[in-house]
Amino acid sequence: MGKAATEAKLAEERALVLSRHAVSRETGERLDAYVALLRTWQKSINLVSPATIPEIWTRHVEDGLVLGERARGILRWADLGSGAGLPGLILAILMAEREGGEVHLVESNAKKAAFLRTVARELALPATVHAERIEDCGSVLAGVEAISARALASLDDLFALVAPQTRPDTVYWFLKGRAHESEIAQAAAHWRFDMVKHASPVEDGSVLLEIRSLERLAAR
Repeated sequence: MGKAATEAKLAEERALVLSRHAVSRETGERLDAYVALLRTWQKSINLVSPATIPEIWTRHVEDGLVLGERARGILRWADLGSGAGLPGLILAILMAEREGGEVHLVESNAKKAAFLRTVARELALPATVHAERIEDCGSVLAGVEAISARALASLDDLFALVAPQTRPDTVYWFLKGRAHESEIAQAAAHWRFDMVKHASPVEDGSVLLEIRSLERLAAR
C-alpha cells in the first residue's frame, strides 16, 4: 500500500473507531500522539506486524478502548508483555483523565520498554514501565486490581505465571483469538475459575475474557 493510500486508510479507520467510542478531545489527542510515536518507532523496531499499520486503529487501538469500557470501574492495572503498549498504553491514556488511575507495563525487552517509557513521558501518562520478567514483578502484580494481556501466552501458561503473585480478588482481562475455546478447555484441566466471555467487536471469533476467583486444582 502506497503512502497516500496508507494515510487515507488510517484517517478512515481513526474516524470509524472514534465514532464508536465516546472519548474526550484530550483522549483523542493522546491517541493520535500514540499512533504517531508507534509509527515512528516501528521504523527501527518491530512493534506490530507491518501489514497492520494502515489498520492500527481497528486492529490494535480499539481493543484497548473496548477493554477500558468493559472494565470501567478499575483504576489500578498491570499489563503483561506490553510490547507496543497494547492494551496497556491505551488503558493508561484512558486512566490519564481518572483520579487515582495507574497502569504498570511489564515488558522484558529493553527496546520495547524504551518505547513504552517514551510514550508515557511524552503523553504525561500515569504509567510505570517495568523492564523485567513477569516472574520478578510479584510486588507489582500484588498491588493492582486487574491484570491484562494480549497475544502473550496460552491461558494455562498465563494462569501459571500470575497465580502465585496475585491476590484472590484480582480480576484478569485477557484478549484472545479464535482458538480461545481450546485454550479454555486446556486451562480448565488445571484451574478453577469464574469466567465471562465478551465477544470482541474488533474481530469475528475473538473474545475478551473476564476471569475471577482463579485457583489451581489439586493434583490428582
